[in-house]
Amino acid sequence: MRKLALACLVAFGFGASGGAAPAQAPVKFPDQPVRILVPFSAGSVTDLLARTISDRLAERWGQPVIIENRPGIAGTGVAAKAAPDGHNLMLTSNGHTIIGLVNKNLTFDPIADFTGVIRVASMPTIMIVPPDMPVSSLKEFVDYVRARPKQLNFASSGLASTAFIGAELFRQTAKLDMTHVPFKGSPEAQTAVIRNDAQMFFTLWNVGSDLIQAGKLKALAVTTDKRLPTLPNVPTFAEAGMPEFSYDAWFGLLAPAGTPPAIVNKINADVAAVIALPDVQQRLAQQGVTFAPNQASSFSAAIASDAARFKTMFAGAGIGN
Repeated sequence: MRKLALACLVAFGFGASGGAAPAQAPVKFPDQPVRILVPFSAGSVTDLLARTISDRLAERWGQPVIIENRPGIAGTGVAAKAAPDGHNLMLTSNGHTIIGLVNKNLTFDPIADFTGVIRVASMPTIMIVPPDMPVSSLKEFVDYVRARPKQLNFASSGLASTAFIGAELFRQTAKLDMTHVPFKGSPEAQTAVIRNDAQMFFTLWNVGSDLIQAGKLKALAVTTDKRLPTLPNVPTFAEAGMPEFSYDAWFGLLAPAGTPPAIVNKINADVAAVIALPDVQQRLAQQGVTFAPNQASSFSAAIASDAARFKTMFAGAGIGN
């Protein structure tokens, strides 16, 4: 009887709560201008993405969305210390995951001091070699380099760049003994490959496609799952015989750690809606952008996973704190 009475009381307690939980009030955000900090210069791929979505977000939110270019580590530090209220965001690349490995005296933690909001897009990355290099396939390139240990170079646009990450991952995957030569930016790195001062570079589609199509650079493989319509004769890495190599040059929106989850989720949903708009997709598709929105929790997990993966990669390259 006592068990029956207790069961009735428990049942009554649940019933008195009204059954389903009451609907939550919509999040009131934003209530002031929103700043998207870009730690790259104006005209970069990251800057283009930020400016493309900012106008449509401003329309959706009824508040100005201001793009602030602060290139380098200092800009990322400003974003890390900003108020965690959703009005301070940063749009960056996957190079963000390695800045703590190449800078010993950071005043912030690039992983712990940020939360992922949404991966906005990915950019196809193309492995290029000098136009006169006597190879016509990825396998021939690997054989060529292995026959010349320590004699050849690969270029990058800096240690914390998408180009370096892709090239170093490939070098380690293919077990190649090459020397890394960093340049100021992608144009300088590509010029080095054209001149055969460097024998490999991982270029972004919108940076290198014209030179590839003009025959000034030779493309051996692309990091996408399918061939690019604009480069139909260039195979994917899987097609070229290296399915174990994978690389995603992503661009995403971050917020300072401690930003309320409800606000993060609202920004996630609003940005996903904006990048689904036909005019936005059309504009960015011309730059070779692949749209890849995801949930905030998934993006945060991917950032942590990349950071761990690249830490191992850097250790293999003899780089790190």
